Amino acid sequence: MANLGYIQVVRHCNHQCGFCSNPTSPRVHTLAQIESLVDDLVQRNYYGVILTGGEPTLHPELPRIAAYARKSGLHVRVITNGWQLADPLLAQALARAGVQIVHVSIYSVRPEVEAELRGREGTLDRAFAAMENAHRHGMQVNINSTISRQTADHLHENIRYFIEHHPYVRHFVWNNLDPSMGRAEVNRAKYTPRLADLEISLQKALALLHRTGRTFRVEKVPLCYMTEFAWASTETRKIVKGEERVVHFLDDKSTVRQTAWGSLYAGACDSCALHTICAGLFDRGNGYDPAELHPVFVDRDAIVRRIIEDEGDPSYKLRSIDQWRRHFAKRLGKARSPARD
Repeated sequence: MANLGYIQVVRHCNHQCGFCSNPTSPRVHTLAQIESLVDDLVQRNYYGVILTGGEPTLHPELPRIAAYARKSGLHVRVITNGWQLADPLLAQALARAGVQIVHVSIYSVRPEVEAELRGREGTLDRAFAAMENAHRHGMQVNINSTISRQTADHLHENIRYFIEHHPYVRHFVWNNLDPSMGRAEVNRAKYTPRLADLEISLQKALALLHRTGRTFRVEKVPLCYMTEFAWASTETRKIVKGEERVVHFLDDKSTVRQTAWGSLYAGACDSCALHTICAGLFDRGNGYDPAELHPVFVDRDAIVRRIIEDEGDPSYKLRSIDQWRRHFAKRLGKARSPARD
């Protein structure tokens, strides 16, 4: 399985996003500590590592960290807000160290919205510069976006901008806001969107990406709000493929191994055709209304087949719907397929 591990290399940041769910901390991993965490992922036979934070480019030895992970055989990615990466010398150093993918976080291509969400002026221009630097030095550039109340209505507008101005970006990731910790919990009412707020714009954005041959993933959005593109749900893909995720946090949580993706469900979910492959509503902070969930009646097996036959994921070995049914039933501890009659 193509398991990816996360390592928080720092917990501080040079932005002040009002919905950040990672409380700032002065704690920083030493190079030796991070090397041991990389070794842990290698021993778990993980495919790759995502270096994150806080803002990981604030770690003075990030290129050495990336180089160690790459030499250890891991696929290496970095998630960044782009402020530091606007320096071409850092981009060059990370590329030489073996970083293969840079995920640049951009919430909105409207400068005033981005500045408001970041708590700092000028962030959008620096993020664009970071993208150009990473691309120039041969690293794949992905865009990561948190969906908030302020951006839920123009997700498709962002995509049109990137296609026109940065056509080399071929992969996008959305993460619905987690209202459970840090500033996200304090400012929950201000930033948490309703699911209905994001549904139309997200659909338009995914359809546009699909038409132009780009790839995408969506996290923490229940399948009833992205039915046409349910196969692009990160959690659904992990459920179908039996993947896990390890996060090495830089706080008291330490190492967390996540193997279950279920969150909140409504009574209506019991009759939903996608219930067995949907992670439900991720809501640890009581920011969403489960009453917004509703059943859908589509072909679940067609979605599963789309995932297991995805040629973009050569590591996955199950190649038939019957294999998946047996595999999934075994994982659930059941004697029969979870398919609904």
